[in-house]
Amino acid sequence: MKKRFRGINSNLVHVGERPDPVTGSVIPPIYQTTTFAFETNEGMLDLMEGRAEGYIYTRYGNPNYTMVEEKLAFLEGAEKGLVLSSGMAATSVAIMAIVKSGEHIISHPDIYGGSFGLFDDVFPRLGITTTFVDPGDFSQLESAVRKNTRVIFLETPSNPTLRIYDIKKIAGFAHESGIKLIIDNTFATPFNQKPLDLGADVVVHSCTKYLNGHSDIMAGAILGEADYIDICINIFRKMGGNLNGFDAWLLLRGLKTFGLRMKRHNENAQAVAEFLDNHSLVENVYYPGLPSHPQHSLAKEQMSAFGGVLSFELKGDVKQVNHILNRVKLFTRAVSLGSVESLITQPVAAVHYNVPRELRLRGGISDKLVRVSVGIEEAEDIIEDLAQALD
Repeated sequence: MKKRFRGINSNLVHVGERPDPVTGSVIPPIYQTTTFAFETNEGMLDLMEGRAEGYIYTRYGNPNYTMVEEKLAFLEGAEKGLVLSSGMAATSVAIMAIVKSGEHIISHPDIYGGSFGLFDDVFPRLGITTTFVDPGDFSQLESAVRKNTRVIFLETPSNPTLRIYDIKKIAGFAHESGIKLIIDNTFATPFNQKPLDLGADVVVHSCTKYLNGHSDIMAGAILGEADYIDICINIFRKMGGNLNGFDAWLLLRGLKTFGLRMKRHNENAQAVAEFLDNHSLVENVYYPGLPSHPQHSLAKEQMSAFGGVLSFELKGDVKQVNHILNRVKLFTRAVSLGSVESLITQPVAAVHYNVPRELRLRGGISDKLVRVSVGIEEAEDIIEDLAQALD
């Protein structure tokens, strides 16, 4: 294991990185293989029985996974990490490692649409129920707790309304009730927020987004205590959902510039939010970096910066949304977020389409809401494009 350095960017370059032991290649090779050879039959048995370390089959592990997991665990301050094929694979396994049939989850409606579908559609088939509340209202949290509640699952900032929930306070409440707190830290990233330091038990990520940052792979991660991650590994190996070596290698490469990219995302999003906040056609802007944000003070307490995603509501008719989204030139009309290019979408038309309207509105997801993932282009170009689209 390499020495840890003082600065995050130094560690992003070096943690988990090992020159190839055979050739000395500075950049680790891509282990694009399904299976690994053994010199003796006894060696295979030693590995299976835990007397030796190594790799046997890529669903069980791969050197490219190991490097990424070490880097991600360092970033989140976790004992151990596990990388998987997507953020949804990560969320599914993270919860199944704690919750079984007949048990209960608490979450909120303003979460990623895929996570909502997991809780609302898939888990009920397995006998797992979910209550959706406003985690900012502790009376709702207290009322939702049952004897069989095992997990509180939060996104903060939330998707797509950028609400901020008090991780430290909710963690204390959860632990008093014998409940685990899982935080989806995809929006904030460990560059801006460290949920484990604030008392959360588990962090999940869609590494597809900021951690990789180039819209070219799908990946997910679970970070937490070593014993818990070992349970996740056991489930993951039986269910599948593994990356391939090349995607893990691309994620490893993307992480090296993660700190540089996040600094730019943060700066650009702040500038865009301030522009929109002063525009006559914009009713509301949701970005925790704005003093007008309802949880701005809380965001300053638990975040070091505020991320690259914001959303805004337009004045007037809902037809204005189509007008503006169809006029953008620099922005790409597409789902997802956290990549170098700026993306724009109407949540109710895509990611949150399958969330029932009543729950969407409870989560602040109106038909006139537009979500923006601010890229690393020049801020003035991004703002100029929005200005002409809003004209």
